[in-house]
Amino acid sequence: MEFQINAKRKEAKMMKNWTIFLIHHSHTDIGYTERQEKLMNYHKDFIVQAINILDDIHSGKLQGCQGFKWQCENQWQVENFYANATAEQIEKFEKYVKSGEIGLSGNYLNMTELVDKEVLLSRTMKAKKYGEKIGVKIKSGMSADINGYAWGYPDILSECGVENLLCALHPHHGMFPLYKKQQPFYWQGPNKNKVLVWVSEHYHLGNELFLCPHGGTSYMISDDIRKELSRGFRTSGVDETKKKELEFSQKRILRYVDNLEKEGYPYDFVPIMVSGVISDNAPPNADIAKRVHELNQIFDGKVTIKMATLDEFFDQLRSSKVSIPTYEGDFTDWWADGVGSTPNAVKLFREAQRKYDLCKKLDPENRLGNAELLENAAENIMLYAEHTWGYSSSISEPWDSLVACLEKKKDAYAINANIAISKNLDLILSKMGEVSIDAHKCQRYKIINPHPFRYKGTAKLYVEYWEYFDGIPLDTSATIEAYDEKTGERLTCQGHRISRAHEVEVVVDLAPGEEKIVKLKQSYGNAGTIRNHAHIGAEGVKDIVIEGEYLETPFLIETDYYKVEFSQEKGIASILDKKTGRCITDSEVTEGAFSGIYEFTPMKNGNPCEVRRQMGRNRSSIATQRSISKLTDVSIVESGPVYVTAKLSYELPGTKFYYVYLKIYKVAPMIEARICLHKESVWEPENLYVSLPFISDAAKETYVDKTGCIIRPGIDQLPGTCQNFYLIQNGMLRTGKDTDILVSIKDAPLICFGKREAAPVKLCDGKNTELKNSTAYSWIMNNFWETNFKADLGGFYEFTYTVVTDKFESRNQALEYAKAINEGVLGFYI
Repeated sequence: MEFQINAKRKEAKMMKNWTIFLIHHSHTDIGYTERQEKLMNYHKDFIVQAINILDDIHSGKLQGCQGFKWQCENQWQVENFYANATAEQIEKFEKYVKSGEIGLSGNYLNMTELVDKEVLLSRTMKAKKYGEKIGVKIKSGMSADINGYAWGYPDILSECGVENLLCALHPHHGMFPLYKKQQPFYWQGPNKNKVLVWVSEHYHLGNELFLCPHGGTSYMISDDIRKELSRGFRTSGVDETKKKELEFSQKRILRYVDNLEKEGYPYDFVPIMVSGVISDNAPPNADIAKRVHELNQIFDGKVTIKMATLDEFFDQLRSSKVSIPTYEGDFTDWWADGVGSTPNAVKLFREAQRKYDLCKKLDPENRLGNAELLENAAENIMLYAEHTWGYSSSISEPWDSLVACLEKKKDAYAINANIAISKNLDLILSKMGEVSIDAHKCQRYKIINPHPFRYKGTAKLYVEYWEYFDGIPLDTSATIEAYDEKTGERLTCQGHRISRAHEVEVVVDLAPGEEKIVKLKQSYGNAGTIRNHAHIGAEGVKDIVIEGEYLETPFLIETDYYKVEFSQEKGIASILDKKTGRCITDSEVTEGAFSGIYEFTPMKNGNPCEVRRQMGRNRSSIATQRSISKLTDVSIVESGPVYVTAKLSYELPGTKFYYVYLKIYKVAPMIEARICLHKESVWEPENLYVSLPFISDAAKETYVDKTGCIIRPGIDQLPGTCQNFYLIQNGMLRTGKDTDILVSIKDAPLICFGKREAAPVKLCDGKNTELKNSTAYSWIMNNFWETNFKADLGGFYEFTYTVVTDKFESRNQALEYAKAINEGVLGFYI
C-alpha cells in the first residue's frame, strides 16, 4: 500500500482488534438547511440514489464499493419515498431491505417532547405496520441530533415492536445521560417495557474521522488536525487530498479507539455514524465504501471497518457477554426550549392536540368524523413537533427571506393541524346535534362531558351580540339565567361581554359522557334599592369591612374558598386556602403568583450568536440582567355569582404592558389567571418567565406530566440528565397531606424549578429532592439558540393558568383533571 499506519507507537498500546460498525445515514432536519417541501423531495431522492448505488455495485459498474449499506434514519423518509417512487424503484427498495443492504428504522422522526402519546404512538405504529406489510420485522430505531425523550417513549417503542434504539445525540447546549456516551443500557418505561438503548457519538463523528472522502470536518474533536484545517486545507489536487485525508483518518481513528481502551471501554466494537457530505439532510456517498476498503487494507486487521445497518450492530451488541444495566426514568431533553421561541404557533399546536384528544374521546371508533381529516391532523401535529425550529441562520440573519419563509411554513404545520382537527370535531359535533347560527336563533345548548370521569366546573356558552331573547334584544344590563331543560332546575351562571358575543359560564356537575340540554333566558328581575347599613358609597367602591360579608377590593378579595391579598411589592401577595387555613403561595419567594420575570443579556461586540454560544447549558449568564414585574394598579372588572375578576397591571422591562386577569371562582376552589402582554422586539438573548410559587404542606411531592408518563422532576430521571427545565403536557401537581395543588398550564409547555441565576450546571442524579420544594416558573418564551430559534419575540400574547386545590385520589387522576380543564367541556348551539 502507498499509505501505511504512521502511528506505530499508538498502535502498539492497543490491546484489542477493533471493529467499527459504520452506519451511513442522512440526518432528517426538516427546515434547517432548505425549504421543508424541498427536503421531502431530497429524502425521497436520497433513497433512490442509494438504490442506484447498490444497482451499480451489483452490476459491476461501480468498482471498489462492495459492502456499501444505507440506513434509513426514520419511517418518514420511507413514506416520502413511497409517495413519489416508481413501481420499479419500490420493488428494488424492498429487495435491498430484505437483503440487509438498506436498513429500516422503527421511529418516525426526530421529535421534541411537544407531541403527545396518542399522536406519537399512531405515527410510530406506521413503521411496524409497514414492516409487516413487506414481511420484514422492524426491531431497531435510531434518532440523531436530539438529546432527550420523555420516559413514555420506551413503552411506545415496545408497543410498536421496536427492541433497540440508537441515539446519535448532539451535546451542543445539551449533554448525554449516564455521564458518558458510547455505552448501552436497558431503558424501562413506566409500564415496565424495556428497550435496549445505545448512547452514541454525534452523528457526524464518521466525518470527523475522515471516513467520507471530501466530507471530513472538525467539530467535536479538538486536536492538531483541527488547527491544521483551520489554517486552510489546501493541496495540489486529487491525489494529495486523498493522501492527506487518509493520514487524518488513520490518526483520528487510532486515537479514538486507543482512548476507548484507556477509559476501560468493555467492547471491541463501536458504532460510528457518517454522512455523505458535511451537512444535515445529506445524500448517500458510495465513496465512503471505497475509503473503508482503503483503511481496512492499511489497518490490516487491527481496526476493521464495516458498513452496517442498525440491526447488524444491535445483533452484535446483544451477542456480547458484557452485562448491560437497566435504568428507569426520564431521558430529559435539553433541546425542548425551542418551543419557547414561537409561543403563538405553539398555542395553536396545543389547541390542535387538545381537539385531537376530544375527537378520540367523543368518537373512539371514528364513526362520526372523517378518517382523512384525523390522519392529516396527526401528520401535521407530528411535523410541527419535529425538532427543527427554524433555518440555520435564524439568529444571525433574522431579516433573511428564507428565514421568514421557513418560519411561516413551520407555523403552517400547526395551522394545518388545527384546521383539519377543527373540521373533524365540527363533523362530530354536528352529528351530535350542533347546528349553525340562523336569523331566528334561540338560546338552546347541549353541554357534553367528554372525559372518562365526573367533571365539576363550568361550561362556556355564547350568545351572539345581535341575538334577541324572545323578541327582546340582548341587554348587557339584564341578567342571564340558565335552566336545565329536562328538570327545569335553574343553574348558576354568569355572563360578560367579549369581542363579538356574550360569554356565559354555567356551573355543571356531569358524569362521564353525560349530556345536558340548557336554555338561556334574559331577566330584568335584578332591580334593588339602597341598603341602610354601611355597605357601599356613592362612588360605587365597596371597601368597608363588614362582618359576614366578603370584600372585593384592590387590596383583598375573599370567597368561600380563598382569601387573596395584593401588595405593591409582590402583586398577588398571598392566597389563603380557607379550607386548610394555610397559604398556598410561598411567602419567602420574592415574586408574587403570576408575576413576570424578564431576563436580558447584552450582546458582546454586537455578535448575536457568540453571546448565546458561550452560555453553554445555561440559558442565561453572569451578564444577564433580571427584572421582576412591578404592580402599578389593581381594579375589579367583574363580579357575579360564579366568579370575581381583578385586573392587575404591571410594569415589566421588555414589555409594553403586562396584565394579569385573575378570576377567582366563588363556586369551586379554583382560580384562573390570564396573562396578557405586549412583548417588545429584541435581538439580544432574552427569557420571560411567570412565577408559580405554589406550595403545599411538608408531605409534598411535585409531579409533571410528559409524553406518556408522569415524573417527579429531579427524581424520576435517568442519571446525568437535564434538570434545568422540562417540557410538559398539561400541568404540575404539588401534593400535600390534606390538600393538593394542581396547576393546569394551557398554553406554555416549558417549566423550570429553582433559582434562575446562571451557575455551574448540576446534572440530575435521580436524588435531587430539592426540586420538589423549589419555586416553579412557567418559561413562556425565549430566543436563546444561536442558530435556528426565532429571534424576534415581539408581539401580543395571552397565556392561561388554572389553580385548583383539592385532595386527589392519585397523581394520574389529578393530571388527567388538568388535561380536562385545558380541554374543557363542550357546549354548543342546538
